[in-house]
Amino acid sequence: MPISLAAALLLWSRVRGPKPVQALSRIVMLLFCQITAVLTVFVMVNNANLIYGSWDDLLGTGSHVRSVPNVAANEGGGSGSSDNKQHTKVIQQFKPVGDPKVPNDVQTTDLKGAVSGVDGEVLVWLPPQYNDPAYKDKTFPVVELLPGWPGSSKTWFGTLRVSEQLKPMMQSGQVAPFILISPRTNLLGDSTDTGCADVPGKVNADTWLSKDVPQMVLDNFRADPSSDRWAVAGYSAGAHCATKLSLEHPDRYRAGISLSGYNDPGAEDKSLTAKDPHLKEISNPLNILKSAKTPPKTALYVTGNKGDGLEGGEALKAAAKAPTTVTIQETTGAHSSDVWKPLVPGIFTWLTTIIPAQH
Repeated sequence: MPISLAAALLLWSRVRGPKPVQALSRIVMLLFCQITAVLTVFVMVNNANLIYGSWDDLLGTGSHVRSVPNVAANEGGGSGSSDNKQHTKVIQQFKPVGDPKVPNDVQTTDLKGAVSGVDGEVLVWLPPQYNDPAYKDKTFPVVELLPGWPGSSKTWFGTLRVSEQLKPMMQSGQVAPFILISPRTNLLGDSTDTGCADVPGKVNADTWLSKDVPQMVLDNFRADPSSDRWAVAGYSAGAHCATKLSLEHPDRYRAGISLSGYNDPGAEDKSLTAKDPHLKEISNPLNILKSAKTPPKTALYVTGNKGDGLEGGEALKAAAKAPTTVTIQETTGAHSSDVWKPLVPGIFTWLTTIIPAQH
């Protein structure tokens, strides 16, 4: 913006030609200054909050769906499922994220989802105990972190500072030494939210998150394969996903954490699951809970302001039957990272009571 303004000031009096041409040229200069000012503000806000991970994400030009195979019911098994016994490990290559907003100890890899047909990056952070010789024979619990929509796989680490907040708490024993992973959830190139669902002919987002990503972690790290040692957390649209996935797949996740989420997929009008009546019904976490043949062994932690997630959490709590549990924390403030970031220590302290450290 300063360059465009300086250029306009320099050229303003040098415009030649008839008066209409001079006026038009100066209008163009002013418009250019305004456009660059708007872009500068947008870039600053995006860099601060990591809303979009790339220009492709912003422009909706990058699809991460390689194919959309039909996913059989028994292929949906996640961490600890029996089909892992026949699985051939796929070793990934990891590298630093290379973003100044993201801590240097966060790694990233490009994963080709073998079951889902989805390709995307997955960020991984290892707890301080992971490379401690005293823990060389230990496996570690895992938390999958989902951003909102639009959102970047970097946001939990860059904006919410999850690893920086939790590292000293893990070192002191206040929080269990969780492996933290954050996969890409912005998968479609047409500016559409997947709703973290498997949508025939469109995307296998559920399978990507609940099968391919956990399997990659199990293949490459000393992650505990038991579903009792896995959790999923998210904010906004990612909170909806976290609640949905944890209730839908109690054989994969022991707990789900929702920060300012919602139950009705229609709360996000660009969600695929909001556009189809059947998908909208079966993707609603409240309906999933009510229609479960047996209450899932799932612990939910729901935070939200009035009109921004609180009522949805209360509905889940009212419908829950043992062994399902729902803990609610009312918040105040805007629907933003300024509210979610300070919640990180508390929600992981709670999670440690559900998935405690193993010594």
